[in-house]
Amino acid sequence: MNEQRLHAYNQLIQNLLDCPSGEEPEVLAANQNLVDADLVQVMLQMASKLIRQGELDQANRLMNIARHQLGVYGDSLSSTTEEKYLNFLLDVLQATEETKGDAQVIYPLLEANTDKLNDIFAELLRLWAINTLAEAEPDAAADIAMVIVTFSNRISDFPLGSKASNIEIAIAGYEITLTVYTRSAFPQQWAILQNNLGAAYFYRIQGERANNIEMAIAASRAALKVYTRSAFPQEWAMTQNNLAAALSDRIQGEQADNIEMAIAASRAALEVYTRSDFPVDWATTQNNLGAAYSNRILGERSENLEKAIAAYYAVLEVKTRNAFPEGWSMTQNNLGAAYSVRILGERAENLEKAIAAYYAALEVRTRSAFPEDWAMTQNNLATAYGKRILGERAENLELAITAFTDTLKVYTRSTFPENWARTQNNLGLAYHYRILGERAENLEKAIAAYSVALEVLTRSTFPQDWAMTQNNLGLAYGDRILGERVENLNLAIAAYFAALSVYTHSAFPEKWAMTQNNLGNAYRDRIKGEEAENIELAITAYSAALEVYSRIAFPQNHATTLFNLGLVYQDTKQFDLAYNTFASTIATVEALRGDIVSGDEAKRKQAEEWNQLYRRIVEVCLAMGRDTEAIEYIERSKTRILVELLTKATLTSPENLPLVNSSTHFGEIQNLLDNKTAIIEWYLFDDCFRAFIITRDNNKPAIWHSNEQDLDALIDWRNEYLGDYYNLEDENKIQWQNQLEERLKKLAEILHIEQIIDLVPEQCKRLILIPHRYLHLFPLHALPVKESYLIDLFPNGVGYAPSCQLLQQVQLRQRPDFKSLFAIQNPTEDLYQGYEKDLGAVAAIKKQFADAHILKQDQAKKSAILLGINENIHNVTLNEKLLKANCAFFFCHGYFDFASPQDSGLQLADGNLTLADIITHFKLENCRLVTLSACETGLNGLHKHE
Repeated sequence: MNEQRLHAYNQLIQNLLDCPSGEEPEVLAANQNLVDADLVQVMLQMASKLIRQGELDQANRLMNIARHQLGVYGDSLSSTTEEKYLNFLLDVLQATEETKGDAQVIYPLLEANTDKLNDIFAELLRLWAINTLAEAEPDAAADIAMVIVTFSNRISDFPLGSKASNIEIAIAGYEITLTVYTRSAFPQQWAILQNNLGAAYFYRIQGERANNIEMAIAASRAALKVYTRSAFPQEWAMTQNNLAAALSDRIQGEQADNIEMAIAASRAALEVYTRSDFPVDWATTQNNLGAAYSNRILGERSENLEKAIAAYYAVLEVKTRNAFPEGWSMTQNNLGAAYSVRILGERAENLEKAIAAYYAALEVRTRSAFPEDWAMTQNNLATAYGKRILGERAENLELAITAFTDTLKVYTRSTFPENWARTQNNLGLAYHYRILGERAENLEKAIAAYSVALEVLTRSTFPQDWAMTQNNLGLAYGDRILGERVENLNLAIAAYFAALSVYTHSAFPEKWAMTQNNLGNAYRDRIKGEEAENIELAITAYSAALEVYSRIAFPQNHATTLFNLGLVYQDTKQFDLAYNTFASTIATVEALRGDIVSGDEAKRKQAEEWNQLYRRIVEVCLAMGRDTEAIEYIERSKTRILVELLTKATLTSPENLPLVNSSTHFGEIQNLLDNKTAIIEWYLFDDCFRAFIITRDNNKPAIWHSNEQDLDALIDWRNEYLGDYYNLEDENKIQWQNQLEERLKKLAEILHIEQIIDLVPEQCKRLILIPHRYLHLFPLHALPVKESYLIDLFPNGVGYAPSCQLLQQVQLRQRPDFKSLFAIQNPTEDLYQGYEKDLGAVAAIKKQFADAHILKQDQAKKSAILLGINENIHNVTLNEKLLKANCAFFFCHGYFDFASPQDSGLQLADGNLTLADIITHFKLENCRLVTLSACETGLNGLHKHE
């Protein structure tokens, strides 16, 4: 309901209370437009308020109006049914009185009557208590009130039936007994009741969450007026702890202030609740402290999360699964939530720890035993799968969608509207980034989920959730496929502005910056076909985001926003600004390399996405005529990617990486060449490819530039070539072999190899090819050129290099010794033919060496090369003969794994020697030449940008 209608309801209620008795029907008849279920709810809320104020007559009158005039109990509530409710109420109160609240007696009675534990029962309890207490003598009234309090305590903890209704019944009991246990007459009992009432409102499901929390805070603070630390230290600590929990979840007021007050209250409670004296209470307070630190705004975010995690681990030292299964599972859930957003440590590992904690929690939080808690943890688990780095992204998102959908079976809109809405928001995120299914359909599902979430998560009630969902909605509209593009972007911009009305710079700086970056993206997309004003708006939004996203505090966000800003400058041909912005971005990205190398899978994956950053600055350099810098940035890109690819191999550590610099100057590249050697270095862009011809004497590279059709033709050629090579129906690759000659002719035409060769000076007798990405797959030296082949045009040979930097490393190595050989010969049975006569390449090569060590047939084992590999992978020694060899020769089968290149390798007698093994364990510091005489040793991954 909106504020205007709420005001009208309150005015009507006041008119009903002011009118003479008996005229209520006329007042209601004159306001039929206001008579609905919401009016009844507001009337009952007002009755509760009147009870708390001690105005029992007015409260009783209002409840009678709701009951008789508006049919609050429904048309089906007959006098017989009402009598059954009343008899049940009297029975349960009598059992409570006689057993002094023994749950073993009361709970079976409640279980047999769960159909009556509803809002009708709660209001009947209010009516009966008001009338009964009004007629009783003071001492009798106090005794009756005590029975109601005891029953309220039991019903609030009753695990069966409707949790929402049970809490309403408890609140009704607590509020009505406060009219008897007043602060002046019964200060201690009044404080107990205030504390219990605060706890009930904190867990209340019905009503507005924001109002419920305010009621909880007010009740706890009221209790503290009696529960002072000096007079009631334990009760004071208990109430401080409850107050901390309510302040942590508070919606009204400044969140930063609320959390600081929550932390202060938790710390105050811990002054009394020490681990030695009150271990369980200490653990409970540690849990609340952890929750506060998890959400803390002030201070360093990473430090706050570490404090939260430490607090949760402290809880688990006391609340073990055996002793406190519910508390243990709750803390596991909270620990998972903290790990899911942890900043320190490896992101992938943190998410795995979060998932493990959620699964631990679900061992106790089953749907049958704890449906609400189960749903909460399922929702959190789904969120973690949505963010998960390890495993297949598509599969993780499907697991997330399944878990969110399961959650909504418990979190229904009618029963748990707030949780339902938040889960809908999360489900929207999963659909937004879903890989399987139709992209357009997934985005429509995301938009639908966000939209229904906003029906509950309103700005007035849940401002932060509303803002986050608005931001998510903006992202979905920005990516939307259906509908008009212009309209979708306008809807995205409107959603971002809505989010920014809550996410202000002062209150939520990080989220403000995030939304500003998203707003900049939307304005940047509006540049095409729109007025230039959008350019300035995009620049303004990105610049605003960078006020918070500093390089020191948020280096990855800083780099992302800088890159987006650079794209605006490049798209609008402001090349100087684009160059400076991209250069600054690269400086930030390369500063993260230490983190990338350290093994954080998340950062490595994100770093792979920076390939387009280097491509963009290469484009800008070329547009500015800075051709030598274009080459330098190409080299920087290849070096960075090489380091990242090498670190992906299993067991790789930084000390295993090649010694490469972050950048190489063009002059250094030229110094690698004599005046008879040239380099052709290809680079693939989004709309073309270029070949850079580098020689010693030219101060800048000669550049050959393709058109977009050439690139399309190259991609088609690649797909056909590899399709035939990996044709399962042609195991011996006969079709691929038969078409190879014609295919290479076609490739030469697509690459325009003759035009490129014409740019190589005539005096060059040696050529070094540096392909890019999938060009590494193809035998470029065998391309037909001018009625010959490329390799025949250069008498001093044609060679390959992954990059100029690695070429430099090879040239710097001075290993003149070439006396000893280590070889692997015929390790698999299909290669045994001719073994007795010792035929083949190894037999011929070993004659060139005085010292030759050869492992043949079943002796050519992985375990003979990597000593100890089968016992302990962390304690492996390289074969001494191989370690000292000047030449290594492997004559065996090889294979390439496209899905996982680091698992590619050589087939030996007892297993595969993988690329990961080689990178991790091989240190051939004496070796001058290594030859792999095996299949598929020159292939690489299609989807990697090496």
